[in-house]
Amino acid sequence: MTIGSGIGSRRALVLAGGGVAGIAWEIGVLRGLADADRRLAEAVMGADLVVGTSAGSAVGAQITSGTPIERLYEAQLDERSAEILPIGDPVALAEAFAAAADEATSAADLRRRIGKIAMNVETVEPDRRMAAVRARLPVLDWPDRDLRLPIVDANTGDRVVIDRFGGVSLLDAVAASCAVPGAWPPVVIGDLPYVDGGVWSGTNADVAAGASTVLVLTPTLADSEHPLLRGLPDEIADLRAGGTRHIEVIRTNPAMVAAVGDDALDPRIRRPCAQIGREIGRAAAERVADVWV
Repeated sequence: MTIGSGIGSRRALVLAGGGVAGIAWEIGVLRGLADADRRLAEAVMGADLVVGTSAGSAVGAQITSGTPIERLYEAQLDERSAEILPIGDPVALAEAFAAAADEATSAADLRRRIGKIAMNVETVEPDRRMAAVRARLPVLDWPDRDLRLPIVDANTGDRVVIDRFGGVSLLDAVAASCAVPGAWPPVVIGDLPYVDGGVWSGTNADVAAGASTVLVLTPTLADSEHPLLRGLPDEIADLRAGGTRHIEVIRTNPAMVAAVGDDALDPRIRRPCAQIGREIGRAAAERVADVWV
């Protein structure tokens, strides 16, 4: 398990979290880029570095697998899906998280509290969840590419970035990065439980430190603010301070927010989210081309 240092003049694609809705939306954005400019989309998906958090880890594994974006997009439109729904009481879970946020004294403390909730709440059986994640992956082997997937130690709250050199299977890495606390069971790697990389950051864009150009896809309208946690603006500031020259962020729109409602994990919303993402990707192609140099 490693986190790289500077990567010179390379270009990085950062894929944020966002649940099942986020997977569909990000695939849609990339499909839209291909509609507008096939060579640009291929260049973006062929980025020297791909950073994927939670939903973005699944998308990162998909686009680095060699599977055509058209096929990945069509899968998001298919009503048939191996995705499953969480169990449990969402209201009680929301209250637990709110209490954790109120009582936390630091970002590390908050992450540890979230990890504790994740380890103690009842979720679906791990094997059932793993099967759903497995169905997202066109291949199970790590690509011969620089793909980095952030996860969080449920006990310590520390971030760990997994790549192909870390001795962790791609399936375990994606499942851990997608292990939304309270919704899905933590993933045990070695002897330690890990949860969603989004517990650290929804984007983890700082993992792209040293890249000359960074494109971020995030299915959000704006960055949510929490006094204890750093967000994308902080990460962008760090990237610029480290020498990144070109940074572009593609966000979603109100139509996507309405389509998602209050459940980004519902498989039934994949189709509209993918379609909205495709429209956004088409519209964003020109400004992406301006920075993807």
